[in-house]
Amino acid sequence: MIQTTHPKKLLEKYHLRPHKGLGQNFLSDDTALDGIADAAGIPEHAAVLEVGPGLGSLTRHLAERAERVVAVELDKDLVPVLRKEFSDCPNVEIIQGDILEFKPDDYFSDGGYYVAANIPYYITSAVIRHLLEGKARPKRLALTVQKEVAERICAAPGKLSLLALSVQVYGKADMPMIIPADAFYPEPNVDSAVVRIELYAEPLISPEQIDDFFNLAKAGFGQKRKTLRNALSSNLHISGAEAETKLLSAGIDPMRRAETLSIEEWKRLL
Repeated sequence: MIQTTHPKKLLEKYHLRPHKGLGQNFLSDDTALDGIADAAGIPEHAAVLEVGPGLGSLTRHLAERAERVVAVELDKDLVPVLRKEFSDCPNVEIIQGDILEFKPDDYFSDGGYYVAANIPYYITSAVIRHLLEGKARPKRLALTVQKEVAERICAAPGKLSLLALSVQVYGKADMPMIIPADAFYPEPNVDSAVVRIELYAEPLISPEQIDDFFNLAKAGFGQKRKTLRNALSSNLHISGAEAETKLLSAGIDPMRRAETLSIEEWKRLL
């Protein structure tokens, strides 16, 4: 197993501190890092996109497995550190930038790449949709997120959220590993988990309908305590009678709530 340098030592070496505003909690446990790389299931000669490499702990594990690693880091202070630490790894390319502005098509023209990331809660949904809706789509994602977020992503109908729908339209999600808070430096207040998303050959919703699908779902989840009849009426700016007719036509009880609907039921509402 690779023995990575502890993040605290690297930060001291380069006279840096974790940036709280960027949600920086660096993984320091090699067993966990190895598990994330395993969850990504990187085959020989594959390309990997790493989101938020931080100090490069996971990058080192990915570089050992992949033919090519493209690591996108937002923090300008960390980019020189990464480039120096990986100067001996010709298969690792460090890019400074915002992942939400990064265009995978420019780097993985034929798609088929793999994604590994340790991402903060506040951009989880945006990052997932950005990567899954591009032309060059990845084959699999292994994302380290807060445990509660991971559970929401993997939820079944009855406990579905807009975040779960945003993922499950594109692939099958599971949670292969929980990572305790003490595996990070600095230690966060909650445990994390790895979410693995195995992408379908095609999304469950056609490209022509995807915007309407999410607009409808946002309307349904916009007021979670309301019934679907009232939530759709309020957020789609239609009468309660129109919302009820729409739901009944799709075979859905207007008194149900958004979290109880399956993707197929949302699809029938389109």
